[in-house]
Amino acid sequence: MAIALALRVVSGLAAAALAALLLEYYGLAGPPSPLPQRRHMRRPHPAPGSGDRNIFWGLQISDIHLSRFRDPGRAADLEKFCSETVDVIQPALVLATGDLTDAKTKEQLGSRQQEVEWQTYHGILKKTKVMEKTAWLDIRGNHDAYNIPSRESINNYYRKYSAMRRDGSFRYVHSAPFGNYSFISVDATRSPGPKRPFNFFGILDEKQMKELLLLAKESSQSNHTIWFGHFTTSTILSPSPGIQSIMSSATAYLCGHLHMLGGLMPVLHTRHVQGTLELELGDWKDNRRYRIFAFDHDLFSFADLVFGRWPVVLITNPKPLLYSCGKHEPLERLLHSTHIRVLAFSLSSIASVTVRIDGAHLGQAVHLSGPIFVLKWNPRNYVNGTHNIEVVVQDSAGRSQSAHHVFSVQENIHLTFDPLASFILLTDHCILARVLFVLIVLIQLATLITFRLLVCPQLKGPWFFGEIIDGKLGCCFSFGIFVNGHFLQGGMTFVVGILQLVFFNIPLMAYLCWSLLQRCFGHNFRSHLRKGKYLKIIPVHLLMLLLYTWQVYSCYFLHMTYGTLALLVSPLRTWLTLLTPVLVRCVWTLKSAELGAFMVQLKSHLSS
Repeated sequence: MAIALALRVVSGLAAAALAALLLEYYGLAGPPSPLPQRRHMRRPHPAPGSGDRNIFWGLQISDIHLSRFRDPGRAADLEKFCSETVDVIQPALVLATGDLTDAKTKEQLGSRQQEVEWQTYHGILKKTKVMEKTAWLDIRGNHDAYNIPSRESINNYYRKYSAMRRDGSFRYVHSAPFGNYSFISVDATRSPGPKRPFNFFGILDEKQMKELLLLAKESSQSNHTIWFGHFTTSTILSPSPGIQSIMSSATAYLCGHLHMLGGLMPVLHTRHVQGTLELELGDWKDNRRYRIFAFDHDLFSFADLVFGRWPVVLITNPKPLLYSCGKHEPLERLLHSTHIRVLAFSLSSIASVTVRIDGAHLGQAVHLSGPIFVLKWNPRNYVNGTHNIEVVVQDSAGRSQSAHHVFSVQENIHLTFDPLASFILLTDHCILARVLFVLIVLIQLATLITFRLLVCPQLKGPWFFGEIIDGKLGCCFSFGIFVNGHFLQGGMTFVVGILQLVFFNIPLMAYLCWSLLQRCFGHNFRSHLRKGKYLKIIPVHLLMLLLYTWQVYSCYFLHMTYGTLALLVSPLRTWLTLLTPVLVRCVWTLKSAELGAFMVQLKSHLSS
């Protein structure tokens, strides 16, 4: 009865905690933000045709991670990108969306702004004169804010060596004869910027949200608005109504940060509920990815590319159905267009541009001007359902690349994004981490009550006290970090707490309970090994030894990252590591008389 009652209490607490968190972040959002919403007007003209006006294009590069200690090829290839690639493509602007430098120590465990990395980056921009060729809009990522006490700090090398040299969000307007196009940056880097790993989540406060809202209102008369930042919206902590709501008038949000999840998710694209596309770009660091995007007669299109592969191909009309949104684009222009339009770039001259629709050869596109190729078509031949367009481009050096996608000239047809990509990009991972953390703590508490063992350490109080930033002492809790008079709301702290619970605290608790059970059966450490069940017993001890090794390594990581003081004053890591062998020894050397009452209850339970 007591155990059942305890489980009911814990289940009730878990349900209450989950409900409270959901209500806090979803049920109490308040009225929607007074955002300017672009009124949808049917604008069939100007439609894509045989002219070379009403089009411009740009590039995006992200997560460059120039490193003092690793892969000098990142810098060499970036220099080639700024010279060769930019010279060939001639973009109107380039968005460099954060993590310009790596900012790690030699052993890759600590965090430190390396001025030589920033000097390398600045030297490449100067040597290639890329800022004279195009608008180079570079912003900070979490690595660029590692271990920086304030944005005014001399260690904030972004202010000295970047192209923009300005902290905070800003708006850039690309003006063309056919309209204005706004590009709004989102600077969600933390200030002060702690060392890794507690800098993984970005954060926006009320003041920053108001600034972004003002920028959104200023852009309401632009043909289109593109937002760009380093963090995905799912890794940005923001007050109500939330960052996705603030950018709801944007055509797309271009970002990086997740590095394609180590290659597991090469395509991380989705659409917000409000219609805005969120397009994460793979990293330059290991995968050398970059993106070309274009507005052709106000129809947005893009392609994610691998550096060094030529020719570069982008079909701008008809645009992909998956990335179409009638709320932000005049999609009726597809039906009124007279030509298929393709952007083709290469180191050598373009020899041929072959177009196929639904496998049928449609013809060879003709060169219009610059990289623009067109082929006359009748979109009314494709009014029913969806169709597949494929374009194969070959240059005079024999290199060939193809591009294809599904399109439709009907506005009432939609395609869905990959559910896993949508989950990764649309879920508030900080809230998810909080909920999981609370539930796992409650599960551990329930297990403790069930076994009536109340000696296992919990995740209470501070986790460690040390140099969160070089020269700045702070204290880390599960809910956030206090440093230099600032409170940094928890995000990654909950993830670290979950890992600690799942991979050490709960296994340690289970191991101690299992050891006590062996004692209740009348065994000591030596006798329980003589039972002959080695295949069942030895793996338990080996697994616990492996997890204990992981805990010891976490202490080493803490020391290398946050210093000796953090190692010494860390109940979560160091103290628990030292206490573990003491607890294990106490369990196996506990006198049988002290286990008497529990043994009687256990035998009574087994006999019944």
